[in-house]
Order: sequence, then C-alpha cells, then structure tokens
Amino acid sequence: MISTNTRLKLEDIAARIAGGLNVTFEEMTLIQKWADRHTTVATMLRKARRRAINGEPAEGSMDSFMEVMDLGFEDPADHLQGPQNPEDIYNFFKRDDADDWRTRD
Repeated sequence: MISTNTRLKLEDIAARIAGGLNVTFEEMTLIQKWADRHTTVATMLRKARRRAINGEPAEGSMDSFMEVMDLGFEDPADHLQGPQNPEDIYNFFKRDDADDWRTRD
C-alpha cells in the first residue's frame, strides 16, 4: 500500500512528466521503482509519458479512448509494424519466474 504522502509525490512527478517539465534523476528513479512494483503507479507513469509524447488528445477521438483505457504503448516508435514472427510473440508471453510481469501485484 502506498502512503498518502508518497502517492501525492508520485502524482506530482507524473504531472510534471505529462506537462513536459523537468524531472530530476532521483524523482525519475523513485517513480520507476514504484511503477515496477505497483500497477497503479505503472499506469500513472504510462499515461504521463503518453501525454508528454502525444500531447492532449482531441475529445472523443480514438487517441483519447486509448489514453483513458491505457491501451497501447506510449511511444509510437514502439508500435509493431508489418507481420510478426510467432516465435517472438511466444517468447514475449513465455513464463519467466525470475521477473514475471504478469504476477507483479
């Protein structure tokens, strides 16, 4: 569970990321540490990064829907293009007990 003080600090950092303002290395390390362990913070960070890269989406647009639902990747450069190798997709979802992102929370 995240304390109120920590949550407010993380929300402030995410708001500055979304606004394109400066964030110190220590603050970025702090929010990433929490994002690695808590889905709520990971979602907050993804939304902030998406807003920083893409800006404010038009109301009612597909981009707005994708942002609200937290779908897709923040950076369009990460989007997959063209046919994909089925083995790569299998390896992405293959269970790795050392760091299994599906069982983080």
